[in-house]
Amino acid sequence: QVQLVESGGGLVQAGGSLRLSCAASGRTLSRYSFGWFRQAPGKEREFVAAISWSRGSTDYADSVKGRFTISINVAKNTMYLQMNSLKPEDTAVYYCNTNTYWGQGTQVTVSS
Repeated sequence: QVQLVESGGGLVQAGGSLRLSCAASGRTLSRYSFGWFRQAPGKEREFVAAISWSRGSTDYADSVKGRFTISINVAKNTMYLQMNSLKPEDTAVYYCNTNTYWGQGTQVTVSS
């Protein structure tokens, strides 16, 4: 079993930055890839970024490439999403995911 707890969301003006955190607990974390997804009102949940817990390789949605950076701190069992140059269209609930497990989500609101 894996537990995921997100934090770090909030309200920011366009062009600003936020850093999301996802604290993970449970066994065999190193076997999984971890990712961030987001869901805006009235839209389906979409992929944002992913990282391999053991190798550190990363992948990004085209819409966030060059602006967002995913990373992990293995010692702290925590994954991060550094979000820079935020746009109003980045407004969504952001979810941490691994395998079939999801966090509760954290709201990110970007004002124009």
